[in-house]
Amino acid sequence: MNFKLQSNFTPKGDQPKAIKELLKGLKNGEKFQVLLGVTGSGKTYTIAKVIEGFGKPTLVISHNKTLAAQLYQEFKSFFPENRVEYFVSYYDYYQPEAYIPQTDTYIEKETSVNDEIDRLRIRATEALFERRDVIIVASVSCIYGIGAPEDFFSMLLKIEEGERWNLKELLSALVQMQYERTQYDLYRGSFRLRGDTLDIFPAQEEFAIRLNLQEDTISSIYAIDPLKGQRIKKIEKFSLFPKSHFATPQERIKMAISSIREELGQRLKELKEKGKLLEAERLELRTNYDLEMLEEMGWCQGIENYSRHLTGRAPGQPPYTLVDYFPKDYLLIIDESHQTIPQLKAMEHGDRSRKETLVEFGFRLPSALDNRPLSFSEFLERINQVIFVSATPGPFELELTGGKVVEQIIRPTGLLDPEVEIRSAENQIENLQEEIEKVLLRKERVLVTTLTKRMAEELSSHFTETGLKCRYLHSDVDTLERIRLINQFRKGDFDILVGINLLREGLDLPEVSLVAILDASEEGFLRSYTSLIQTAGRAARNVNGKVILYVREMTKSIEEMVKETKRRRKIQEEYNKKNNIIPETIIKDISSELVQMSNLDYLDYSKMPEIKPVKDVLTLRENIKKLEREMKKAAKRWDFEKAIEIREKLMELKKLEVFV
Repeated sequence: MNFKLQSNFTPKGDQPKAIKELLKGLKNGEKFQVLLGVTGSGKTYTIAKVIEGFGKPTLVISHNKTLAAQLYQEFKSFFPENRVEYFVSYYDYYQPEAYIPQTDTYIEKETSVNDEIDRLRIRATEALFERRDVIIVASVSCIYGIGAPEDFFSMLLKIEEGERWNLKELLSALVQMQYERTQYDLYRGSFRLRGDTLDIFPAQEEFAIRLNLQEDTISSIYAIDPLKGQRIKKIEKFSLFPKSHFATPQERIKMAISSIREELGQRLKELKEKGKLLEAERLELRTNYDLEMLEEMGWCQGIENYSRHLTGRAPGQPPYTLVDYFPKDYLLIIDESHQTIPQLKAMEHGDRSRKETLVEFGFRLPSALDNRPLSFSEFLERINQVIFVSATPGPFELELTGGKVVEQIIRPTGLLDPEVEIRSAENQIENLQEEIEKVLLRKERVLVTTLTKRMAEELSSHFTETGLKCRYLHSDVDTLERIRLINQFRKGDFDILVGINLLREGLDLPEVSLVAILDASEEGFLRSYTSLIQTAGRAARNVNGKVILYVREMTKSIEEMVKETKRRRKIQEEYNKKNNIIPETIIKDISSELVQMSNLDYLDYSKMPEIKPVKDVLTLRENIKKLEREMKKAAKRWDFEKAIEIREKLMELKKLEVFV
C-alpha cells in the first residue's frame, strides 16, 4: 500500500517550499538533510507530506517517550489507513543491575514493565514484516540491542482454518515462542487448553484467538474477548508472533548453551590465575543457574546478557536493533535533533561503564558487554537517508550538510516569533510580578526559568504568598507528577510554572503568552544561544507571546538570539501582510493516555558521580576535576538539571579548597 495522508490542512506559508526541497533531496539520493522549523510552524505536517511523497518505511526518533507519544498520535491521525506504530522502552521503572565495589553493594535489576508498551513494540516489528507503508515512532532506546530479526520472524506461526496441526507440536511451538500455559485467566502472551479448544492471547493484539480442533485439524478460528471469552468475529487465518524479541529457536538455544559454557570455562581460568577465587565462584554459580533455566525453559532472568551467544554474533559485533528490522531503503527522521543526537552519542558509554564493573567482579560473563546500544558510529553506518528536524540544529547536523538547511519560518496560524524585551536584572522579581498581573487579566499563563532548584522553589513560594497560583518543576519532581503538573497548568489550576529546564518537556503550551528568563546574562549551558531560542519558543504558540530577558550585561548568546528572532519576525510579518493573515492562537487537546505514561528510558543518569572523602588537597582537586567532567557531559546531552545539580556540588567543593 502507498501512504495516504488524510488531513483538513493544506500546506501553507513556506511549508510547500520545504516539502518540495526535502523531497527533491531524497529523490536525488542526498543522505543528510536538515529541516530548520520554528516552533509551531507545522514541522510534523511537513514531514508527513514528505513521507507520503517519498513512500518508504519510516523511522522517527524522538528524545523522550512523551514527545514520541505526541508524534505517534499525530502521525496516526494523518495516516489512518497505514500502519503507524510506537516503539519505546517498556519500563515504567528501571533500576539496572549494578555493583558498587567501594561499599561491596550489589544492586539487582529491578523493573516494572508496561504491558501495553510491550504489546506496541511487538506490533511495530510485526508491521515491518507484513507491509511497507509503516511509520514507527521511537525513543532513543530503539538503538538498544534486541533479538535478531531472522530469529523473530522464523518463529512466526501462520494458523489457518482447515490446516492440520499435531496438538503436541503446536503447544511445543508456543512454549518456544515464550508463551506461558495457564489453567485459568488468559493474559497477554499466554495460552489455555480445554479439551479440543485452544485459547491463545497473542503478544501483539488486544484480543485473544480461539482455535477449535477436530482430529488434528483446525475446524474454526475466532477472535474472542480475553476476559469474558465471548466471540468477537470469525477469522480464516492468523499470524502469531513470538512473545518477546529475545525468543530463540530451540536449535539456536542449544548452540548458545554450548558457547556460554565454553566462555565460562575460559573466564573461570582467567579469574583463578589472577587469584580472584571469590569472583570465580560467584560467576560459576550464577551462570550455571542461568544455563539450567535455558535448558529447561528456553529462557532465564537477564537473558539479554547472553544475546551475543543467542544471535551467534562475534565478540564486539554490533547488536541487532529496531533499525535491523527495517528494509535497507528506509527513511529516518530525527526529531529535535539538537537534543536527540547528544543522547544517541551518550548511550553506549553510560551502559558500558556499569557492565564493566559487573564483569570485573564476577557477576557477568564478558559477553554481557555485547548486550548494549549501538555506538554512535555504528548507528551512522545504518542510516540510509535522514532528515534532522529542529528549530536550532546542532553543529553535528550542520557539519554533515555543509551548513545547508531547509527553512520553515512561517507559521500556518500567522503567529510571529515572540517579541523579545531586554530588561535590567535589578529588581527583576518586582518587575516580573507586574508583568504577570497583566497576563493574568487575559486569562493566560506564564513560564519562568531560573538557574537553580532553590531559586525555583523560593520564587514559587514568594508568588504563592502574594496570592498568585504558582508551582515549580525540576528534576526532583517525578515523571508522573511532571505530566500531572503540565496538564493542571494547561487547564488553569494554576497560572505560573517556575522551572530550570522547561525545554525537556517540549509540549505544546498555547496558553502561555509570557516567558521570563531570569539572570539571562549568566552565560552557560542554560543561557546559551540554543537554550534561549528554544526557551523563547515556549511563547510562540500564543498570539500575545512575549519573552523578557532579565540581564546585567549583554552577552554574545543574547545578541545572536535577538538578531535571529528579529530576522524571523520580519519574514513572518511580511508574509502575513502580503497574504492578509491575522495571527490566531490554536488550542490543542490536553488529554492523552500515551503522553501520561512514564517517561523513562534505558539510560539512567539520576545518580551523582561518586567522589572520595576529602583528606588532602590532591583528593579535593581530583574530585573537582571529576565533577567538572561530569557536568560538561550532562550539559552536552542537554540534561541541564543534572548539570546544575553537579555544578552546585562543585561550588561547595571549591569553597573547601581554601581551607584544605
